[in-house]
Amino acid sequence: MIFSSPQFILLFLPIAFFGYFYLNRIRLVLAAKAWLVAMSFFFYGYWNVTYLPLLLGSIFFNFAVGTGLSRNPTSGRSRISRRFILAGSITANLAFLGYFKYANFLIDNINYALGAGYILPQILLPLGISFFTFTQIAYLVDSYRGEVKEYDFLNYALFVTFFPHLIAGPILHHREMMSQFESRWTWTVRYRNILLGMFIFSIGLFKKVIIADTFAIWANAGFDGGKALDFFSAWATSLSYTFQLYFDFSGYCDMAIGASLLFNIWLPLNFNSPYKALDIQDFWRRWHMTLSRYLRDYLYIPLGGNRCSTMRVYLNLMATFVLGGLWHGASWMFVIWGALHGAALIVNRAWCGLGLRMPQAAAWLLTFSFVNITWVFF
Repeated sequence: MIFSSPQFILLFLPIAFFGYFYLNRIRLVLAAKAWLVAMSFFFYGYWNVTYLPLLLGSIFFNFAVGTGLSRNPTSGRSRISRRFILAGSITANLAFLGYFKYANFLIDNINYALGAGYILPQILLPLGISFFTFTQIAYLVDSYRGEVKEYDFLNYALFVTFFPHLIAGPILHHREMMSQFESRWTWTVRYRNILLGMFIFSIGLFKKVIIADTFAIWANAGFDGGKALDFFSAWATSLSYTFQLYFDFSGYCDMAIGASLLFNIWLPLNFNSPYKALDIQDFWRRWHMTLSRYLRDYLYIPLGGNRCSTMRVYLNLMATFVLGGLWHGASWMFVIWGALHGAALIVNRAWCGLGLRMPQAAAWLLTFSFVNITWVFF
């Protein structure tokens, strides 16, 4: 079930909405939360019910570990054991993600490199596994740091499964959502939020169905046509995909924000006119903003961030974006795409470090052209 489908708009969303507020109206607040969790599981299972146990198992595991990590022991031995628990739980999450997302890719590359004939049954990727896994890894790290405490399983399950963000983000922080889920302000119908949510959802729906799907026709014809393209056809194809990708993903995020507003929940913005960016760093502050925040907080900064020598900072940037590229999918094209963006950020950092500038029009054209060309690898 996708947000733009009639089943979601005409059946699922109204049933979830009326059921939630009816239960709140008769003061069954816990039942209302349970209703949203159940509807979110239904939303996820509608695609493939066999993967529901994986989502449930992931939630149980990470809630149990996070609950233990969020306690604040004082002894040195306890602190050391907490580090091992955190490292082990992150490794378990990454192994879980890696098996479903990268096992076939790894076997294919081993076979190619060694001339081997290893066979692994084709693994169907569970929907949204990257998003709900990374969301929970962030929760584990925040629990270890003492930044969150969650001892209520129902609240945690709602945080992870809340259907507007479950399958394609945005990637959420526990601390920015739980105060909303626990607030009495969300228990009653807010007509302003309903109107605003419907308006934002409609904008996202228009972006997806009218704009993105139209560009997709031209992009697919160019990329999948099976014939060489001339100069103008190649540029038309790449530009079509550039705009298809933006309007598809941005439209989805708008629909997610709009749908969550019906329940008085604000999801973080994920896009801020990224194609207006004047340099590649500015682009990543505007594009998939919650992923950029995640990579910064849980990968780039732990690697050392900007607090290292210049060469180490460059290595941190490259490692972050190569892994960020691989996060998008099991393909060398994603790795190349990430490496290109890492290299561009290194050049941008060196350029700014020398105090060099260029006219805004030239900066925009260079940035947009680079982003457009790298989307071809993506």
